Amino acid sequence: MRAGLPRSAALAFLLLVTATVAAGYVRDPGGLPAADMRDASSLYAAHRDAEGSFFIPWANDPKSAWRVLQWWLFDANPYDKGRTPRVEVVANDGASLRGRADGPEITWVGHATFAIHDGDDVALTDPHFTERALIPARYTPPGIPVSSVPSDAFAVLSHNHYDHLDTDSVSLLPESVQWFVPLGMAEWFRARDRPDVVELDWWQSARRGRWEITCLPSQHWTRRIEQGTNEALWCAWLLDSGEHRYFFAGDTGYFHGFREFGRRFEGIDVAMLPIGAYEPRWFMRFQHMNPAEAYRAFLDLGARAMLGMHWGTFDLTDEPVDEAPKALARVLEEQGGDPRVHTLAVGETWPLPPREAPRPSSG
Repeated sequence: MRAGLPRSAALAFLLLVTATVAAGYVRDPGGLPAADMRDASSLYAAHRDAEGSFFIPWANDPKSAWRVLQWWLFDANPYDKGRTPRVEVVANDGASLRGRADGPEITWVGHATFAIHDGDDVALTDPHFTERALIPARYTPPGIPVSSVPSDAFAVLSHNHYDHLDTDSVSLLPESVQWFVPLGMAEWFRARDRPDVVELDWWQSARRGRWEITCLPSQHWTRRIEQGTNEALWCAWLLDSGEHRYFFAGDTGYFHGFREFGRRFEGIDVAMLPIGAYEPRWFMRFQHMNPAEAYRAFLDLGARAMLGMHWGTFDLTDEPVDEAPKALARVLEEQGGDPRVHTLAVGETWPLPPREAPRPSSG
Protein backbone atom coordinates (compact mmCIF):
# COMPACT_ATOMS: atom_id res chain seq x y z
CA MET A 1 0.00 0.00 0.00
CA ARG A 2 1.35 3.45 -0.90
CA ALA A 3 2.76 5.64 1.84
CA GLY A 4 1.46 9.14 2.49
CA LEU A 5 -2.26 8.46 2.98
CA PRO A 6 -4.08 6.80 5.88
CA ARG A 7 -4.69 3.16 5.03
CA SER A 8 -8.47 3.54 4.62
CA ALA A 9 -8.09 6.64 2.47
CA ALA A 10 -5.35 5.00 0.43
CA LEU A 11 -7.55 1.99 -0.26
CA ALA A 12 -10.47 4.18 -1.27
CA PHE A 13 -8.22 6.26 -3.50
CA LEU A 14 -6.74 3.11 -5.08
CA LEU A 15 -10.19 1.74 -5.87
CA LEU A 16 -11.32 5.06 -7.31
CA VAL A 17 -8.23 5.54 -9.48
CA THR A 18 -8.32 1.96 -10.70
CA ALA A 19 -12.00 2.20 -11.61
CA THR A 20 -11.43 5.56 -13.26
CA VAL A 21 -8.57 4.36 -15.39
CA ALA A 22 -10.15 1.01 -16.19
CA ALA A 23 -13.29 2.75 -17.42
CA GLY A 24 -11.41 4.57 -20.13
CA TYR A 25 -8.10 2.78 -20.71
CA VAL A 26 -8.44 -0.90 -21.49
CA ARG A 27 -5.16 -1.32 -23.29
CA ASP A 28 -1.60 -0.14 -22.87
CA PRO A 29 -0.06 1.15 -26.11
CA GLY A 30 3.25 1.64 -24.34
CA GLY A 31 3.38 5.39 -24.76
CA LEU A 32 4.76 5.22 -28.28
CA PRO A 33 4.65 8.56 -30.12
CA ALA A 34 1.80 8.95 -32.58
CA ALA A 35 3.53 11.84 -34.36
CA ASP A 36 6.98 13.38 -34.66
CA MET A 37 7.39 15.37 -31.45
CA ARG A 38 9.45 17.92 -33.38
CA ASP A 39 6.62 18.60 -35.81
CA ALA A 40 4.61 21.61 -34.65
CA SER A 41 1.79 20.75 -37.05
CA SER A 42 0.64 18.00 -34.64
CA LEU A 43 -0.24 20.76 -32.16
CA TYR A 44 -2.85 22.05 -34.61
CA ALA A 45 -4.23 18.65 -35.63
CA ALA A 46 -7.70 17.28 -34.92
CA HIS A 47 -7.98 16.09 -31.30
CA ARG A 48 -11.55 14.77 -31.00
CA ASP A 49 -12.73 11.44 -32.37
CA ALA A 50 -16.05 10.46 -33.97
CA GLU A 51 -17.47 9.38 -30.59
CA GLY A 52 -16.75 12.81 -29.10
CA SER A 53 -13.75 11.88 -26.95
CA PHE A 54 -10.70 14.09 -26.95
CA PHE A 55 -7.21 12.71 -27.56
CA ILE A 56 -3.62 13.90 -27.93
CA PRO A 57 -2.63 13.91 -31.62
CA TRP A 58 1.14 13.73 -31.01
CA ALA A 59 1.33 10.82 -28.53
CA ASN A 60 -0.48 7.78 -27.14
CA ASP A 61 -1.45 7.85 -23.49
CA PRO A 62 0.12 4.79 -21.81
CA LYS A 63 -2.23 4.59 -18.81
CA SER A 64 -3.98 1.33 -18.05
CA ALA A 65 -5.63 -0.27 -15.04
CA TRP A 66 -2.72 -2.70 -14.76
CA ARG A 67 -0.17 0.13 -14.60
CA VAL A 68 -2.13 1.80 -11.79
CA LEU A 69 -2.19 -1.44 -9.83
CA GLN A 70 1.50 -2.04 -10.54
CA TRP A 71 2.35 1.39 -9.11
CA TRP A 72 0.16 1.12 -6.01
CA LEU A 73 0.74 -2.52 -5.09
CA PHE A 74 4.12 -3.61 -6.43
CA ASP A 75 6.33 -0.55 -7.05
CA ALA A 76 8.61 0.30 -4.11
CA ASN A 77 8.71 3.94 -3.07
CA PRO A 78 12.33 5.09 -2.52
CA TYR A 79 11.27 8.20 -0.61
CA ASP A 80 10.79 8.46 3.14
CA LYS A 81 7.15 9.47 3.57
CA GLY A 82 7.33 9.05 7.33
CA ARG A 83 8.95 12.41 8.03
CA THR A 84 6.94 15.61 8.36
CA PRO A 85 7.29 17.76 5.22
CA ARG A 86 8.14 21.43 5.60
CA VAL A 87 6.22 23.86 3.40
CA GLU A 88 6.59 27.55 4.18
CA VAL A 89 3.35 29.48 4.69
CA VAL A 90 3.09 33.27 5.09
CA ALA A 91 0.08 35.12 6.44
CA ASN A 92 -1.94 36.91 3.77
CA ASP A 93 -5.51 38.14 4.26
CA GLY A 94 -5.89 38.87 0.54
CA ALA A 95 -7.04 42.43 1.24
CA SER A 96 -4.72 43.85 -1.41
CA LEU A 97 -6.73 42.11 -4.15
CA ARG A 98 -9.56 44.61 -3.64
CA GLY A 99 -7.40 47.59 -4.51
CA ARG A 100 -5.39 48.53 -7.55
CA ALA A 101 -1.98 46.93 -8.05
CA ASP A 102 0.61 49.62 -8.78
CA GLY A 103 2.64 46.92 -10.51
CA PRO A 104 1.51 43.41 -11.49
CA GLU A 105 1.85 40.85 -8.71
CA ILE A 106 1.04 37.18 -8.28
CA THR A 107 0.03 35.41 -5.07
CA TRP A 108 0.41 31.64 -4.71
CA VAL A 109 -2.72 30.27 -3.06
CA GLY A 110 -1.35 26.72 -3.23
CA HIS A 111 -1.13 23.79 -5.68
CA ALA A 112 -2.12 25.21 -9.11
CA THR A 113 -4.00 28.22 -7.76
CA PHE A 114 -2.56 31.68 -8.32
CA ALA A 115 -4.19 35.08 -7.95
CA ILE A 116 -2.85 37.39 -10.67
CA HIS A 117 -3.38 41.05 -9.75
CA ASP A 118 -2.80 43.31 -12.74
CA GLY A 119 -4.07 46.88 -12.36
CA ASP A 120 -7.69 46.71 -11.27
CA ASP A 121 -8.11 43.11 -12.44
CA VAL A 122 -7.75 39.80 -10.60
CA ALA A 123 -7.44 36.49 -12.44
CA LEU A 124 -7.48 33.10 -10.72
CA THR A 125 -5.96 29.89 -12.06
CA ASP A 126 -7.58 26.53 -11.20
CA PRO A 127 -9.15 27.92 -8.00
CA HIS A 128 -9.04 25.43 -5.10
CA PHE A 129 -9.77 26.68 -1.59
CA THR A 130 -11.21 23.73 0.32
CA GLU A 131 -9.82 20.94 2.47
CA ARG A 132 -9.77 18.00 0.05
CA ALA A 133 -9.22 17.08 -3.58
CA LEU A 134 -12.07 14.55 -3.36
CA ILE A 135 -10.06 12.18 -1.09
CA PRO A 136 -6.49 13.54 -0.53
CA ALA A 137 -6.51 16.09 2.29
CA ARG A 138 -4.94 19.51 1.94
CA TYR A 139 -1.53 19.65 3.61
CA THR A 140 -1.30 23.46 3.75
CA PRO A 141 -4.16 25.96 4.07
CA PRO A 142 -5.07 28.24 1.16
CA GLY A 143 -2.70 31.20 0.91
CA ILE A 144 -5.59 33.69 0.95
CA PRO A 145 -9.21 33.28 2.10
CA VAL A 146 -11.73 32.67 -0.65
CA SER A 147 -13.74 35.61 0.72
CA SER A 148 -10.94 37.97 -0.39
CA VAL A 149 -11.58 37.29 -4.10
CA PRO A 150 -13.29 40.37 -5.56
CA SER A 151 -16.63 39.99 -7.30
CA ASP A 152 -15.29 41.18 -10.66
CA ALA A 153 -12.50 38.58 -10.81
CA PHE A 154 -12.25 36.01 -13.58
CA ALA A 155 -10.90 32.47 -13.53
CA VAL A 156 -9.36 29.98 -15.95
CA LEU A 157 -9.70 26.20 -15.62
CA SER A 158 -7.16 23.79 -17.10
CA HIS A 159 -9.09 20.51 -16.67
CA ASN A 160 -11.60 18.68 -14.51
CA HIS A 161 -9.45 16.63 -12.11
CA TYR A 162 -10.37 17.15 -8.47
CA ASP A 163 -7.15 18.89 -7.43
CA HIS A 164 -7.84 21.53 -10.10
CA LEU A 165 -11.64 21.72 -10.28
CA ASP A 166 -13.26 21.75 -6.85
CA THR A 167 -17.05 21.96 -6.73
CA ASP A 168 -17.18 23.62 -3.32
CA SER A 169 -14.61 26.25 -4.34
CA VAL A 170 -16.72 27.12 -7.37
CA SER A 171 -19.72 27.56 -5.09
CA LEU A 172 -17.78 29.66 -2.57
CA LEU A 173 -16.46 32.11 -5.15
CA PRO A 174 -18.73 35.04 -6.08
CA GLU A 175 -21.43 34.15 -8.59
CA SER A 176 -20.24 37.07 -10.72
CA VAL A 177 -16.82 35.48 -11.40
CA GLN A 178 -16.45 34.80 -15.12
CA TRP A 179 -15.01 31.40 -16.05
CA PHE A 180 -12.91 30.44 -19.08
CA VAL A 181 -12.89 26.68 -19.58
CA PRO A 182 -11.86 24.07 -22.19
CA LEU A 183 -14.39 22.33 -24.41
CA GLY A 184 -16.84 20.08 -22.61
CA MET A 185 -16.88 22.03 -19.34
CA ALA A 186 -19.34 24.90 -19.87
CA GLU A 187 -22.43 22.82 -19.13
CA TRP A 188 -20.85 21.59 -15.88
CA PHE A 189 -20.68 25.21 -14.68
CA ARG A 190 -24.14 26.14 -15.93
CA ALA A 191 -25.61 23.15 -14.08
CA ARG A 192 -24.13 24.62 -10.88
CA ASP A 193 -25.63 28.09 -11.40
CA ARG A 194 -22.50 29.60 -12.87
CA PRO A 195 -23.74 30.71 -16.31
CA ASP A 196 -21.02 33.29 -17.02
CA VAL A 197 -18.72 30.79 -18.69
CA VAL A 198 -16.77 30.88 -21.95
CA GLU A 199 -15.79 27.54 -23.49
CA LEU A 200 -12.78 27.39 -25.82
CA ASP A 201 -10.92 24.86 -27.96
CA TRP A 202 -7.14 24.78 -28.34
CA TRP A 203 -5.84 27.93 -30.08
CA GLN A 204 -9.12 29.79 -29.64
CA SER A 205 -9.15 33.16 -27.88
CA ALA A 206 -11.76 35.28 -26.12
CA ARG A 207 -11.79 38.90 -25.04
CA ARG A 208 -12.57 40.26 -21.60
CA GLY A 209 -12.08 43.99 -21.58
CA ARG A 210 -8.40 44.62 -22.22
CA TRP A 211 -7.55 40.92 -21.79
CA GLU A 212 -7.06 38.37 -24.55
CA ILE A 213 -7.41 34.86 -23.10
CA THR A 214 -6.12 31.99 -25.23
CA CYS A 215 -6.66 28.26 -24.72
CA LEU A 216 -3.56 26.22 -25.64
CA PRO A 217 -2.71 22.51 -26.01
CA SER A 218 -1.31 20.49 -23.11
CA GLN A 219 -0.41 16.84 -22.57
CA HIS A 220 -2.84 15.43 -20.05
CA TRP A 221 -6.29 13.78 -19.79
CA THR A 222 -9.63 14.22 -18.03
CA ARG A 223 -12.17 12.31 -15.97
CA ARG A 224 -14.28 12.75 -12.87
CA ILE A 225 -17.23 10.86 -11.42
CA GLU A 226 -19.82 12.79 -13.40
CA GLN A 227 -17.78 12.98 -16.63
CA GLY A 228 -16.30 10.07 -18.56
CA THR A 229 -12.69 9.72 -19.64
CA ASN A 230 -11.70 12.53 -22.00
CA GLU A 231 -15.27 13.74 -22.51
CA ALA A 232 -13.89 17.19 -21.66
CA LEU A 233 -10.73 18.80 -23.01
CA TRP A 234 -7.62 19.83 -21.01
CA CYS A 235 -5.47 22.87 -21.74
CA ALA A 236 -2.96 25.53 -20.80
CA TRP A 237 -3.75 29.26 -20.87
CA LEU A 238 -2.11 32.46 -22.07
CA LEU A 239 -3.50 35.55 -20.37
CA ASP A 240 -2.54 38.78 -22.16
CA SER A 241 -3.52 42.03 -20.43
CA GLY A 242 -2.25 44.14 -23.32
CA GLU A 243 0.82 45.03 -21.27
CA HIS A 244 1.81 41.68 -19.76
CA ARG A 245 1.61 38.02 -20.76
CA TYR A 246 1.03 35.26 -18.21
CA PHE A 247 1.40 31.60 -19.17
CA PHE A 248 -0.37 29.02 -16.99
CA ALA A 249 0.46 25.43 -17.88
CA GLY A 250 -2.21 23.68 -15.83
CA ASP A 251 -1.30 19.98 -15.60
CA THR A 252 0.92 18.53 -18.30
CA GLY A 253 3.79 16.31 -19.29
CA TYR A 254 6.70 17.86 -21.15
CA PHE A 255 6.07 18.15 -24.89
CA HIS A 256 7.08 20.18 -27.92
CA GLY A 257 4.21 22.64 -27.47
CA PHE A 258 6.28 24.86 -25.21
CA ARG A 259 8.62 25.72 -28.08
CA GLU A 260 5.70 26.64 -30.29
CA PHE A 261 4.10 28.77 -27.59
CA GLY A 262 7.37 30.64 -27.14
CA ARG A 263 7.54 31.24 -30.90
CA ARG A 264 3.94 32.40 -31.29
CA PHE A 265 3.70 34.42 -28.09
CA GLU A 266 7.09 36.05 -27.82
CA GLY A 267 7.57 38.12 -24.70
CA ILE A 268 5.87 35.97 -22.05
CA ASP A 269 6.48 37.73 -18.76
CA VAL A 270 5.99 34.82 -16.37
CA ALA A 271 5.37 31.11 -16.79
CA MET A 272 3.51 29.26 -14.02
CA LEU A 273 4.71 25.68 -14.45
CA PRO A 274 4.02 22.45 -12.50
CA ILE A 275 7.07 20.97 -10.79
CA GLY A 276 5.47 18.39 -8.45
CA ALA A 277 3.58 15.07 -8.47
CA TYR A 278 6.13 13.44 -10.77
CA GLU A 279 7.25 10.11 -9.23
CA PRO A 280 7.53 7.35 -10.29
CA ARG A 281 8.68 8.63 -13.67
CA TRP A 282 7.72 5.44 -15.55
CA PHE A 283 4.10 6.13 -14.61
CA MET A 284 3.95 9.93 -14.31
CA ARG A 285 6.16 11.10 -17.18
CA PHE A 286 3.38 11.32 -19.75
CA GLN A 287 1.07 13.47 -17.61
CA HIS A 288 3.30 15.37 -15.13
CA MET A 289 6.62 17.16 -15.62
CA ASN A 290 9.41 16.77 -13.12
CA PRO A 291 11.45 19.86 -12.08
CA ALA A 292 14.07 19.33 -14.80
CA GLU A 293 11.40 19.11 -17.49
CA ALA A 294 9.61 22.16 -16.09
CA TYR A 295 12.84 24.15 -16.34
CA ARG A 296 13.28 22.93 -19.90
CA ALA A 297 9.72 24.07 -20.66
CA PHE A 298 10.55 27.48 -19.18
CA LEU A 299 13.55 27.82 -21.48
CA ASP A 300 11.43 26.72 -24.46
CA LEU A 301 8.87 29.39 -23.66
CA GLY A 302 11.49 32.13 -23.45
CA ALA A 303 9.64 33.66 -20.49
CA ARG A 304 11.20 36.33 -18.30
CA ALA A 305 10.42 34.46 -15.08
CA MET A 306 9.15 31.11 -13.85
CA LEU A 307 6.98 30.28 -10.84
CA GLY A 308 6.91 26.62 -9.77
CA MET A 309 3.56 25.18 -8.71
CA HIS A 310 1.70 21.87 -8.16
CA TRP A 311 3.53 20.97 -4.97
CA GLY A 312 3.19 21.52 -1.22
CA THR A 313 -0.59 21.13 -1.05
CA PHE A 314 -1.82 17.61 -1.88
CA ASP A 315 0.17 14.40 -1.39
CA LEU A 316 -0.59 12.69 -4.71
CA THR A 317 2.51 10.73 -5.75
CA ASP A 318 5.62 9.01 -4.41
CA GLU A 319 7.79 12.04 -3.66
CA PRO A 320 7.12 14.04 -0.45
CA VAL A 321 5.04 17.19 -0.94
CA ASP A 322 8.09 19.39 -0.20
CA GLU A 323 10.54 17.56 -2.49
CA ALA A 324 9.89 19.39 -5.79
CA PRO A 325 11.54 22.75 -4.92
CA LYS A 326 14.59 20.90 -3.57
CA ALA A 327 14.87 18.94 -6.81
CA LEU A 328 14.43 22.13 -8.81
CA ALA A 329 17.21 23.79 -6.80
CA ARG A 330 19.52 20.90 -7.69
CA VAL A 331 18.64 21.29 -11.38
CA LEU A 332 19.42 25.00 -11.24
CA GLU A 333 22.67 24.41 -9.37
CA GLU A 334 23.80 22.09 -12.15
CA GLN A 335 23.10 24.93 -14.60
CA GLY A 336 25.07 27.43 -12.56
CA GLY A 337 21.93 29.01 -11.09
CA ASP A 338 19.10 31.00 -12.64
CA PRO A 339 17.66 33.96 -10.70
CA ARG A 340 14.62 34.03 -12.98
CA VAL A 341 13.19 30.87 -11.38
CA HIS A 342 11.16 31.11 -8.17
CA THR A 343 9.24 28.86 -5.79
CA LEU A 344 6.98 30.83 -3.48
CA ALA A 345 5.73 30.23 0.02
CA VAL A 346 2.02 29.54 0.27
CA GLY A 347 0.40 32.97 0.56
CA GLU A 348 3.47 34.80 -0.75
CA THR A 349 2.92 37.67 -3.19
CA TRP A 350 5.55 38.06 -5.90
CA PRO A 351 5.88 41.36 -7.80
CA LEU A 352 6.53 41.03 -11.52
CA PRO A 353 9.86 42.77 -12.26
CA PRO A 354 9.70 45.71 -14.69
CA ARG A 355 10.49 44.88 -18.28
CA GLU A 356 13.73 46.35 -19.58
CA ALA A 357 12.48 46.64 -23.15
CA PRO A 358 9.04 47.04 -24.80
CA ARG A 359 7.06 43.83 -25.16
CA PRO A 360 7.16 42.32 -28.66
CA SER A 361 3.93 42.34 -30.66
CA SER A 362 1.96 39.12 -31.15
CA GLY A 363 3.41 36.62 -33.58
